[in-house]
Amino acid sequence: MKSSTGFFDERERREKLSQLGDPLVRLSGIVDWEMFRTELNRVNDRERKSLAGRKPIDVVLMFKILILQRLHNLSDDQTEFMIRDRASFQRFLGLHVEHGSPDAKTIWKFRERLVELNLTRDLFFRFDQHLSERGFTAKGGQLIDATLVEVPRQRNTREENALIKDGETPPEWEDQPSKLAQKDLDACWTKKRGQVYYGYKNHLNVDEASKLIRDYTVTDASVHDSVVMEDILDLTITDRAVYADSAYRSEVREEAFAAAGVESRIHERQHRNAPLSDEQKATNREKSRIRVRVEHTFGTMHTSMNRAMFLRCIGSARACATLSLANLTYNLLRYAQIVAPRRSRVAV
Repeated sequence: MKSSTGFFDERERREKLSQLGDPLVRLSGIVDWEMFRTELNRVNDRERKSLAGRKPIDVVLMFKILILQRLHNLSDDQTEFMIRDRASFQRFLGLHVEHGSPDAKTIWKFRERLVELNLTRDLFFRFDQHLSERGFTAKGGQLIDATLVEVPRQRNTREENALIKDGETPPEWEDQPSKLAQKDLDACWTKKRGQVYYGYKNHLNVDEASKLIRDYTVTDASVHDSVVMEDILDLTITDRAVYADSAYRSEVREEAFAAAGVESRIHERQHRNAPLSDEQKATNREKSRIRVRVEHTFGTMHTSMNRAMFLRCIGSARACATLSLANLTYNLLRYAQIVAPRRSRVAV
């Protein structure tokens, strides 16, 4: 027997999703997505050769698709499939089954355009401005930390790796553009606690009170965490403490903080033949009670955002853009968690 789905069937389905706690309902209800349109309109700011052909898909809709992609750490093909398959995704995007969905190639092109224009950082700070306007300014200390971001490992020879390390491209790759396109020449190897990693680092400055990301920067994995600390710190904020693990501690940095009126809450470091005193250990434990909040941020990215710190892209430009979108997506989630009740409902 042939069946059909009517308006009221779809409405009942969406209401049931709301009752079951669809997290996208909260996200859709509290974020004014139009705030991003000014920056996003730059995507289409190029001269068209003619007025023929299909009009570009709405830039805000495409941006929301990228947020869904980072929220679930999906490939472009997976994203297209999930939009067509999931009612929760369709409602979040304002689409219906009969509307179809942008295909994987369209999603890829839109993201590439954001990379080309270096827009993802502007989008991150556009939402940061919105947070400030809503009263979510810095209300606590600055929590500094970094996490490793893995990308697909490269299977190169030692000779090839030596050339890449010197900033050169192996000559044989030049004649194989398809192979070269699959080689990440920007990512680096590093070792942590005896385990080898290949990729980048996402360095964050997280607000102590709200656990919102205030600033960030992306480097290759070989860069030491402490090297870029000043790049993401706001030393203009006085009477604010800075929390970080002992890897960030140095005499020069302690003097700079004191001169800027910033309280250093960086962990004491143990040196060879100079173990920490019981008082220093107790102080470190007290600092850890606050500093651990930045680990909550990374934990959300690894769990709730489906291993968001594993990337499929190639090259530092794409990695920076993808991590920028991931950091923005985290802030959107955190903002929704702060201001909206867990099981809120919106009109369907």
